[in-house]
Amino acid sequence: MSSNRSDRPAHDALRPLYHAAQVRELDRRTMAGGVEGFALMQRAATAAWQSLKARWSGVKRLTVLCGGGNNGGDGHVLAALAAVAGIEVQRIALKPPEALRGDAARAAEMASAAGVGSEPWRAGIAFSGEVIVDALLGTGIAGEVTGEFRDAIEAINASGLPVLAIDIPSGLAADTGATLGVAVRATRTVTFIGDKIGLHTGRAPALVGEVHFRALGVDALAHADLVPAAHLLDRELIATWLPPRERDAHKGGMGHVLILGGAPGFGGAALLASEAAARLGAGKISLATAPEHVTACLTYRPEVMVHGMRGAAELGELPARADVLVVGPGLGQGAWGQSMLQAALGESKPMVIDADGLNLLASRFDGLRRDDWILTPHPGEAARLLGCSAADIEADRPAAARELQQRRGGVVVLKGAGSLVAGPEGMAVCPYGNPGMASGGMGDVLSGILGALLAQGVPLETAARLGVTVHALAGDQAARDGGERGLLAADLASYARVLVNPGFGPGFYSLAGGQDARATR
Repeated sequence: MSSNRSDRPAHDALRPLYHAAQVRELDRRTMAGGVEGFALMQRAATAAWQSLKARWSGVKRLTVLCGGGNNGGDGHVLAALAAVAGIEVQRIALKPPEALRGDAARAAEMASAAGVGSEPWRAGIAFSGEVIVDALLGTGIAGEVTGEFRDAIEAINASGLPVLAIDIPSGLAADTGATLGVAVRATRTVTFIGDKIGLHTGRAPALVGEVHFRALGVDALAHADLVPAAHLLDRELIATWLPPRERDAHKGGMGHVLILGGAPGFGGAALLASEAAARLGAGKISLATAPEHVTACLTYRPEVMVHGMRGAAELGELPARADVLVVGPGLGQGAWGQSMLQAALGESKPMVIDADGLNLLASRFDGLRRDDWILTPHPGEAARLLGCSAADIEADRPAAARELQQRRGGVVVLKGAGSLVAGPEGMAVCPYGNPGMASGGMGDVLSGILGALLAQGVPLETAARLGVTVHALAGDQAARDGGERGLLAADLASYARVLVNPGFGPGFYSLAGGQDARATR
């Protein structure tokens, strides 16, 4: 296998993501270091106002909904800034300004001094703005949203108006990406001091819109004791870990992937994984599948060395000759699949386990742990591995990924919106991908991609991060070219090939102006 890479940490240069409590601690330390709390609030409101003007440059009327605390204070200051700029501002207070304390009270007074009126929330209130500013709850909420705040969030969502969320859409959990009963659906979110993990996974991708991070002059990385909860994956990983090949490269140095899958009647999944592994540059691809699939495999992808097998007893030396095993696509949970998984687990080499390979791990190999595998469950498979429900997984995806990695070892890829990669070096979150990828076979393609990267010498955790990134970006480009609805797993392999060859395919490194909208620095 190729091994011309250094031991660079997989998280180098990736943006750190934090828990809400860590960001509050950064806020506290900044103020303890001499920055007045109200000055920090003004910085946040100014950043939000600038972002609003950049997104909606022609806005003339604004509705700002303010709760209590600092998030509401940010809204009051923004209302003042907008009024001074000549914008007509409707300020709706869910906590009376006279009941506010500290910096939030100063902010409300600033808005009043700027000539901004204040009206209390009431059911059926009409929003007069062209854009709504959500400054209701922020990151400090615990428990389900109820009462007037729930009513206000539902009214915002029903209005059909564009929404700027300050720091986080109200009702979205900053640590998990789950909704607390109900949450604002924002068009753009401006978040401060430290980016939050909950803005990038779970329900968040459907609710946050464009995420803009503003540090407000705070260097979170200067506080080494505040270890990030995760890092946000970036397309720059591709060029870093897949440089141009040496001119004397040969297939023997590019690794040999063996895919074990395609039980009788399930040949397509294994073929999808095989093609993806080939397109990602593995030197040799072998496929052990049921005999009835051989002709179709040879017809569709003759580059794959396909072997028809009635069971694992016919594998012979094939696993020993491979560098990496991919187990699960179309595997089934019957005798054929069980025998293949059992044979794979007897090998001491890197492997990727997906689909029914994971289901068999849950039902027949409870407690088995290895340090040399990548597990790629969707929420249902993760639930079976952890003995809980898929709803439990989605309620706290980061915690589920961490627990699964701790129990099973290696690296865990928890698939879904904002896929998570949990490994010994920590957690990473993928900001790419689209709803068109909610179709059969996408996980099989990912398995093939991961197997090919491992075969080419990319270290386990980096391969998982890199593979998830390539897979999601390939899906995004395919959707840009033909739309999300009707996107097929088989569409991804050719796009992924271009992505892993920097310099080919105009547009692949300038998507969304060179940086995904949800990962704007």
